[in-house]
Amino acid sequence: MQAYQTYIQANQERFLAELIEWLKIPSVSTDESKKQEVRRAAEFLREKLLQAGVDKAELCETAGHPIVYAEKIIDKNLPTVLVYGHYDVQPADPYELWDSPPFEPVIKKTPLHPQGAIFARGACDDKGQTFMHVKALEMMLHNNSLPCNVKFMVEGEEECGSGNLEPFIRQNKERLKADVILISDTSIIANDIPSIEIGLRGLCYVEVEITGPNRDLHSGVYGGAVANPINVLCQMIASLKDEKGRITIPHFYDKVQELSAQERAEMAKTPFDLESYKKDLGVEDVAGEEGYSTIERTSIRPTLDVNGIWGGYTQAGAKTVLPSKAYAKISMRLVPHQHPDEIAELFEKHFRAIAPKSVKVEIRFHHGGFPYVMPTNSIEYQAASLALEETFGKKPIPTRGGGSIPIVALFEKELGLKSVLLGFGLDSDAIHSPNEHYGIFNFLKGIETIPLFYQHYVCLKKGA
Repeated sequence: MQAYQTYIQANQERFLAELIEWLKIPSVSTDESKKQEVRRAAEFLREKLLQAGVDKAELCETAGHPIVYAEKIIDKNLPTVLVYGHYDVQPADPYELWDSPPFEPVIKKTPLHPQGAIFARGACDDKGQTFMHVKALEMMLHNNSLPCNVKFMVEGEEECGSGNLEPFIRQNKERLKADVILISDTSIIANDIPSIEIGLRGLCYVEVEITGPNRDLHSGVYGGAVANPINVLCQMIASLKDEKGRITIPHFYDKVQELSAQERAEMAKTPFDLESYKKDLGVEDVAGEEGYSTIERTSIRPTLDVNGIWGGYTQAGAKTVLPSKAYAKISMRLVPHQHPDEIAELFEKHFRAIAPKSVKVEIRFHHGGFPYVMPTNSIEYQAASLALEETFGKKPIPTRGGGSIPIVALFEKELGLKSVLLGFGLDSDAIHSPNEHYGIFNFLKGIETIPLFYQHYVCLKKGA
């Protein structure tokens, strides 16, 4: 490990400079006008993988944005680690809430990042975390310490549903053969409390459209006589949860996995300061499903949230309009045994049923993903645990994450492989929000830890 620390120290400034150059590229996959920028980000990564020492690296075309594939095969008889990441990023809106431009990275010190953090869209999710793997490979090859084969599959559509990843995997199963998938797109509890996410929630994402009259109307002439789609939509959405925070869609909870009292007691041991949590978010109190803690609400319980709502006149000044249409985007986080297609069907049936006859309803299903849980007694988990214990000096805590990485379940289904979620971000890094950032400590600690995962994994595989 000393050799790794020496190499990182000698190359730290270069590593950061290269990452900053990558972060300057606005690879927003959901924005059609950024298509060339997304491709430029893919080409940047391919070039850095070649410089790191892979045998080959290429851009694999899809119906959307390209997938970067690379590999370093040192011995076909050795295990193979398949690294997954994504180079696309979330839209940066609203720009006015950023303290510095989202695609002009700056390094600033914060209370949680005294060594400094890179502020930029994609810094943590997921360019910064993906780039750790490129630099870790470079370091292992420089030190002649790579213990196994490595493959990279880095996509450019994770932030818009990974629609072209499944066809790519099905068409390239032979090329993607491996023993384990390694992903850094999650977080740790704190920089002095390492952890490994062993569970992810699934996702069901829909958009609803409510139509009232066939055109916008004068709110004075027609108000009170014609249904206002915005009012109706708000009432419908409000009815989707009861006073105890439970989702009211019939049969929504039928397949929800309930944890035992012992399992919940183990979860409660996770370090968590509710007052600090509220202070960080600037809220007076938390909310959620009655009978569950904040940690449980954000990991083992399903949710339903409105991600966006609009309609009518929203510009400056006044316009007394009764709008023809109103819209909302709604996401539901799912837990083990819930199926995104089944939940979408339950949602649509219920949402149509509660709509008054005065409006028409359209529902569009955007994308979904399955929940995932990794056993802590697996070789994959044990290798990650040993690696983190070596670099942090303490045994990591297994946690369940509230977010979704839909492709994790896809990997298991199509490739038959378990995924290790070896993330190094913090929940406070503001991913998907203004002022996203990633700590320099976390970035460098990841580069130091990843090679140790390879070493422990190969050793455990040999002994299995």
